[in-house]
Amino acid sequence: MAERIPEALRKKITDRLHFYEDLGIRQFYQDRICGPSESSPPVAFVSPPDIIEEMPLPKPVRKPELPKAAPVTAAVAPRISPLPLPVAAGPSLFESIDKIADDTLLKIREDLGECTRCKLHGTRHTIVFGDGNPKAELVFVGEGPGADEDAQGLPFVGRAGKLLTQMIEAMGLQRKDVYICNVVKCRPPENRQPEEDEVSTCSPFLLRQIDAIAPKVIVCLGAVAAKTLLQTNRGISQFRGEWLEFRGRKLLATYHPAYLLRNPPAKSEVWKDLQKVMAVLGLEVKKGKPAEAGKSA
Repeated sequence: MAERIPEALRKKITDRLHFYEDLGIRQFYQDRICGPSESSPPVAFVSPPDIIEEMPLPKPVRKPELPKAAPVTAAVAPRISPLPLPVAAGPSLFESIDKIADDTLLKIREDLGECTRCKLHGTRHTIVFGDGNPKAELVFVGEGPGADEDAQGLPFVGRAGKLLTQMIEAMGLQRKDVYICNVVKCRPPENRQPEEDEVSTCSPFLLRQIDAIAPKVIVCLGAVAAKTLLQTNRGISQFRGEWLEFRGRKLLATYHPAYLLRNPPAKSEVWKDLQKVMAVLGLEVKKGKPAEAGKSA
């Protein structure tokens, strides 16, 4: 008979069987641990302690580890740089406007008609279109009509106009030799500066006037005329007296005659600017300050 299994060994075997049962192994052949039967041939008996010592303990089965999921983070919208603002193709807001073939000052005036395109028509008396030589080499562009101009229908006929006439004569020219016009054709109330919508509405007619005359030189009198043609917000003092280009023509900005009435010392600076114009037009440039331009305003 098989020897009685010690209690300590029995406990170890029981624990081992429970371990196998936890693994899902529940069937064991008893003849592996029991002695031979009467019908079976004699076999060598191996005691359970020997079995336990010779059989290596099975390695514990670990559950397969699932791959770690990537940490979920909040989706971040791609950073989009703002589009650059569009850049004007030329120095003037009129550069993209095509010339009208065979355009004339008479046709432009007919197209202007008794204009009611902006609110200035409600307070004006007369449209001040322009005056002078339709084929002039020199065009003066002012801001807008004043009270005297609104009454007579002609540009620069008040005190500032008389000073401009003296300046033109000091250059060796007459008013009939040049062309004089303004950015807006109707007088702004109380002689205020024309507003942006008024300028944008009226200035295309100014452009047509310049194209129809085709002058060699354009002189902008004051900041409004210069800023309108050059499409800039820079102060006139930053580019006054400098040669600039407008639609293939030479342009020079200087102070408005009305400014000279308030600041007589600035007349010398304007005379220097006009001497540059005279040189381009081939006129005789006289040194010093002309008496006509230096007289009382």
